[in-house]
Parts: sequence; structure tokens; C-alpha cells
Amino acid sequence: MPVPDLPTRILMDLAEGYCNLRCPKCYVYGSAEGRAAIRPRRGFMSLEDARAILDEVMSARPLVQPGMWIEPLMAKNFDEHIAAMKQRGLPVALNTDGLLLREETAHRLVELGVDCVFVSIDATTVETLKKVRATDKLDQIHEAVHLLLRTRADAPKPRIGVSFVVEDANEHERDSFVAHWVRHVDVVRINEVYRPDGSVRGSAVPPVRTPCKSLYETMPIHHNGDVSLCCLDAFGRHKMGNVLKEGVRGVWHGEAFRRMRHLHETGRYDQIPFCRTCDVWAVYDYQEEVREGLLIRRSPIMTYYNRIDRLGPWLGHARGGHASPAADVVIADPR
Repeated sequence: MPVPDLPTRILMDLAEGYCNLRCPKCYVYGSAEGRAAIRPRRGFMSLEDARAILDEVMSARPLVQPGMWIEPLMAKNFDEHIAAMKQRGLPVALNTDGLLLREETAHRLVELGVDCVFVSIDATTVETLKKVRATDKLDQIHEAVHLLLRTRADAPKPRIGVSFVVEDANEHERDSFVAHWVRHVDVVRINEVYRPDGSVRGSAVPPVRTPCKSLYETMPIHHNGDVSLCCLDAFGRHKMGNVLKEGVRGVWHGEAFRRMRHLHETGRYDQIPFCRTCDVWAVYDYQEEVREGLLIRRSPIMTYYNRIDRLGPWLGHARGGHASPAADVVIADPR
């Protein structure tokens, strides 16, 4: 399979090991074992290192997501990091739990031209929110979404969405969540919860497995420059190289990535412990339908409900760049 010269999607952990919630489903912060494992990895990416990475990849205009298993608003120099991305003409999309979002931050996201913001909610009632995200601050999260909407007003960006990760404790609220939020935001994302082994609850993956497109599109970069095999490798156990030492291009075309791609292309998934039981590759196998004013993009793992009346500027943006948040099906928050 063809490999682009540079990745088309960059995940940058600006504040590795930092999150303000302890969601039970999260295998990083939701258990004492996970928190103990991530503690030695904690750290912040410096502006100097981030700019060096961005300078190398800017010609490819990859989609940049500032964080993996973190709350990005906890990053040091957050505004400066986002400004560096936008000054280089890069599309930026972020996931947040909304609890740290204040009016000043909302204005900066709009002023800087952030392309897409998803707020993770996962519930329609306080009782359920306590079970799935270990907080009772549902009103505060709702206000964060509406603050973003008011601040953006009629501006084309950011694209504003909410997300709902389906698990046993909240699946009864899925439909009411979609029905409520499609009246307010641009897009609603629903995805099944990921397990630590990469399997996905309730997913009906295709019977024939294909190589994971993430290996040909996405580079997950930890705060110290280490690159993981994929975004689900929260603890950096499958190191592919270090971009601060070898460069983005050097790691992307290095022996570690070449070997992983070859094993996928030859169907030897069992030889990669991290990939053996993973279902997330199926997120790229999606179909679309138009219904009741919505463009619905559905894969076995994720479903996007896009408001058609708010797609105009984004469809044009998607045609102008291969990594546009408008077209991306995997702007997911694994937490």
C-alpha cells in the first residue's frame, strides 16, 4: 500500500499524563494501575520541540490533534501551541471534556481559527454522568458547549460537536442524546467504548480484516518525541522511534513502521500483540446516508450525525485539503 511522504494526521501529546477526570472506562486514569503506569511518563511538550515538529510537517498540511489520552486544556502554553499550528496553516481539531473551558479560552479558540472542537459528554442525566465520567457537573459541561456556540456565532470555525461513548451504564440514553444535541451543535459523534486490548464493545466488524489505515495516515507523538504504533498505545509500549532525534520523516519511513505495515499487508496480525485483538481498524469501513436533514456517516465503531445545513463551508474545506476535520472519520477521543 502507498505510504505518503509525511503522515496526514499528527497527534501531539502536549501534556502527557494529565487529565482532570477519572472516568471508570478509561484504562489510563480510571484505575489505580493505569494511573501508576502513566505517572512516570508525565510531562509537557516544549514550544521549541513542538515548533520543530510542525516546521517539518507543515508542507503536507496534516490534521493536528493536540493530545491523545489527555485533557488538552491542561497543557502549558496551550494558546501558544495552537497559534504555532495555525500560523503554519494547519487544520486543528481537539477533544475536551469542557470542564476547564472559560470564556477567554472560547474566544481564543475562535480567534486562532481552530477548525473543530468536540466536547465529550456521554450522558443526558447527572445520575448516568456520575457512572460513566465520575462527575456530576452536567450543567457545567452543557454550558461549555453553549459558550462555544455563542462565541463562534456566525463565524465558519470552529466546527462544534459533542460525543457519546456507549457502554452498559449509558446505552439507554444514546437516542435521546442524539435527538437533543443535533438541534444545537454541528455534529454528534457516537462510538463504542474501547477496551485495553483494542477490542470494541458491541462492534460488528467486517469478516475480512484489512490493514489498518492508521499505519498509513497517523503519527501519535508523545510529549518527549517518542512515537507509538497507534493512538491506543497510551503508555508508549510499542515505540516506533523518536521524531526529535530522527525527524518525522525518518520515523515515518523507518524500519519499525515498515515492518508493522508489512505484517498487516501480509495478514500476520497475530505477530503484533497490540494488533492481535484490535477492532479499531474497522472505523475506516463506513457508509453514508441522508436522513431528516442529517448526513449520517456510520462505521461498525463510530457514527457521525452531521447537520447538513451547517456543512457548506466544511465541504469546501474538505475539497481543499486531504486532512480536513470536515471529512475525517476518526476524530475520536478514546477516553
